[in-house]
Amino acid sequence: MNQIFKGKGMLILVASLGYFVDIYDLQLFNIISTASLKGIGITDEALLKKYDVSLFNWQMVGMLIGGLLWGIWGDKKGRKSVLFGSILLYSLANIANAFVTNITQYEWIRLLAGIGLAGELGAGITMVSESFDKEKRGIGTMVIATMGALGAVVAALVSRNHFDIFGLHPWQEAYLIGGILGLSLLFLRVGTFDSEMFHQVKEKDDVKKGSFFLIFKTKERTLRYLACVLIGLPVWFVVGILIKFSSLDFHSLLRPGEVAHPNEIRGIAVIFCYIGLSVGDLVSGLMSQWMRSRRKVIFIYLISCAVLSFIFLELQGISLVAFQWLSFSLGFVTGYWALFVSLASEQFGTNIRATVTTTAPNFVRGGVLPITMSFVALSHVWTSYHAAYMVGAVCFVLAIAGTWYLKETFGKDLNFVEE
Repeated sequence: MNQIFKGKGMLILVASLGYFVDIYDLQLFNIISTASLKGIGITDEALLKKYDVSLFNWQMVGMLIGGLLWGIWGDKKGRKSVLFGSILLYSLANIANAFVTNITQYEWIRLLAGIGLAGELGAGITMVSESFDKEKRGIGTMVIATMGALGAVVAALVSRNHFDIFGLHPWQEAYLIGGILGLSLLFLRVGTFDSEMFHQVKEKDDVKKGSFFLIFKTKERTLRYLACVLIGLPVWFVVGILIKFSSLDFHSLLRPGEVAHPNEIRGIAVIFCYIGLSVGDLVSGLMSQWMRSRRKVIFIYLISCAVLSFIFLELQGISLVAFQWLSFSLGFVTGYWALFVSLASEQFGTNIRATVTTTAPNFVRGGVLPITMSFVALSHVWTSYHAAYMVGAVCFVLAIAGTWYLKETFGKDLNFVEE
């Protein structure tokens, strides 16, 4: 293992901690959105639900915008600059979030936070993929995803405690902690570097760099990119529907009296889901190295995730302990996120690799919008359970089709460009 990380330990550490803070902020908002809205004076239940969805949408729009901006910037100016710029923006946005006083301020700051959050994972995975030996780079991305997923666990734990910082409310403290964690990483990033592969392409004036439209220049390349995006949809079906709405639409899952308040269910679900996701990323990365394949492992995880998702929808009246294990298991089988991003990164040439690796996961995250909107719309026609069945089935079919379409990239030489 020392030989694998020789000379690249700082790069792995910085990328891992950056993704950790990224996931911390993403899930923190989901956990404390209601408390923060009440903190700025919104108490009506209908308005709470309305603004909860609205703020989430602003954040997702920010991530879609940021995915494009940071991806293009990373291919034109360097991956390292993205790591600095993105974490600075969302750290400052986190700190500002602690002091919002009305919904308009909150919406604009979540938009800025989303733009900042969009750059972390793609830039980190791209740097690692290009800097590691082609047979070992999967281990580097595995470490990033494994450590990053734990950010959600810390977010859930922080939101449940009051640290009494400057007399602020717990939700304000949670945002401040996230911002401070992000800013502290800026000092570590001095030791990072862009790959030699990137520098070689940067010096070639005849190579088009950071062009989003180059992805769609040919039909084959377009389908390749679309397939990459489709693979990640089940992850956000699980996190964005099953876990997020576990306290509302799937409330009969637990026996009555198992928890004091429905909001506790969401916090419990997030903690155990992301512990499972962290372990799942670790195991999927090791399996990929052992099987010398990304696609085979993703197929195994997708099928397992589909089965467990439908078990989740069939169970009712279970104990809290069983619910915790179920949330952990769901997280575990969505732990192919690192493989999905690695597969996307390895599919495309150096001149648009950061653009693809940054936009693909953010378009998947943005996929939460149509997934959630479809679920809500279908819930008015059928039950929430039937709506989840339908939306989930579509997500899994598309993901399996996307994985089937793509070629295996394990051990592929990444020193090439797209023309």
